[in-house]
Amino acid sequence: MVLACQAIGLEVAVLALPSSIERNPPPDGVLTVPADATDETSVVGAFENIEKEWGSIDVLIFLVGFMIVPPTKIPDVSPQAWDEVILGNLRSAFLVCRQALPLLHKNGGSVVNVGSSLAYNPLNGVSAYAAAKGGLVSLTKSLAIENAPHVRANLIAPSAIETSFLAGGDGSRGEESARKGGDAWFQSMKDQYLPTIPLERIAQPEDVIGPALFLASPAASFITGQVIHVNGGRVTP
Repeated sequence: MVLACQAIGLEVAVLALPSSIERNPPPDGVLTVPADATDETSVVGAFENIEKEWGSIDVLIFLVGFMIVPPTKIPDVSPQAWDEVILGNLRSAFLVCRQALPLLHKNGGSVVNVGSSLAYNPLNGVSAYAAAKGGLVSLTKSLAIENAPHVRANLIAPSAIETSFLAGGDGSRGEESARKGGDAWFQSMKDQYLPTIPLERIAQPEDVIGPALFLASPAASFITGQVIHVNGGRVTP
């Protein structure tokens, strides 16, 4: 996503956990701001830094989230694990979007949240993640209504994408997941999952980049409060 934004001449800021920045350093020319998206003080400080540097922003792309890996059915999900997923997927979106709004309103802007098709068609064992992403859909629609006509807000709901996310991500959760088999849970069901996709393949990161840049751009200037489903036809609400 960052490289695609740079390729079309955008100035890019990346907000991420310090450990994530260390593992995956952003490219040259990127304004890198360490932040914990679940912590209010951290998010406020991050956007204060951006405001000092830039004064305003034109686009916010929110791409934060994780789920319990391997998937776990409701009776076996602890309240602590549930809260962590809601915190990491939904509270983080609220904090980031809330803090970004004043900077977006300065010149008019766009919010693009990345959710999940699991909010519409959950698989076994993803209840907390599906609920959080369902909440993100409603939050996005509320952002669109409350901030029109100056700021637009839309959401992309992709299906499973072949990234480290399926194995718990690149951080500490990924390390914990690796001890439990990593993405073996997905690989074991892949042969059953693939036939449910009319376009006959698993999504790749590039499949989300194009729709995100479209929604962020003036080409989508009359689109707000919408969900764009990027799933190869698997889910057609």
